[in-house]
Amino acid sequence: MYLKQFDRSTSSIIKYLPFVLGFLGFMGLNLLASIILNIDANSVIVAKIATVGKNKAFFDILSPFVLLLVFLFFLWRFLHRYSIRSLTTSRSTVDWNRISFSFFLWLGINIFVFGVMFWMNPDDYQLQFNWASFLMLFILTIILVPIQTSFEEYFFRGYLLQFIAFLSKNRAVALILTSVIFGLMHIGNPEVGDLGAGLMIYYIGSGLFLGIMTLMDDGLELALGFHAANNIIGALLVTSESVVFQTDAIFLYTGVSTVYELLVQVFIIFPILLLIFSKKYNWKNWKKNLFKSL
Repeated sequence: MYLKQFDRSTSSIIKYLPFVLGFLGFMGLNLLASIILNIDANSVIVAKIATVGKNKAFFDILSPFVLLLVFLFFLWRFLHRYSIRSLTTSRSTVDWNRISFSFFLWLGINIFVFGVMFWMNPDDYQLQFNWASFLMLFILTIILVPIQTSFEEYFFRGYLLQFIAFLSKNRAVALILTSVIFGLMHIGNPEVGDLGAGLMIYYIGSGLFLGIMTLMDDGLELALGFHAANNIIGALLVTSESVVFQTDAIFLYTGVSTVYELLVQVFIIFPILLLIFSKKYNWKNWKKNLFKSL
């Protein structure tokens, strides 16, 4: 079992505190400062793009995740004294086929849905493809986005999930709390200001979906593939003027977005995906894996 690989002694649990409290505290203070100073996230991004350009702004947003992932791996290897493999999966080796299946499944679904939406409402999309800028964007995306999404998965569905599970001694508590915290980490995103607080249902629901995958599959592989595909699509295929990744993607969405489109993912598409994964990987004992005390 993924969560049962690790020592749950008091001294071991204390080792989690510096990075957990440091990262969450920094994010919380950053959000609090934005609220107090009434800083509009979208205005900051637009101003940044006007100064350095879209690709440099994109790089500046994602590059800190390189250091965060390296530091997390360093702590895990030398402070906790476990292998990176054990933080990734309970299997004897990382299952790259799981990562690629999840990645290409979600990539394909997104491309299909985009094709349908484009066919139904072509006036809502503006072609902005430019070879020079897109080539650089593609290189940055392929390198940096998987690092960004991997850090989030290793921290929220790996490091933090274990920490809260050890403290609460309950899988469900860990699943719910990590999902809520994951959602709250996105509350400063410009799309939340554009679509309203209802968008938090999507982010928290996404956290639940990724957490369920991790607990049921005994590893992060499916979550790693899914998250990478999701953000790569947002960077390369279609963007808008009210999201974090305001890039030189192929298309610019100019229509009116609603939160209901994303809620369809949470309440319809995500459960279907869980059914697909459960059939393919023969998931059993849902109640035990998601709710049983440790």
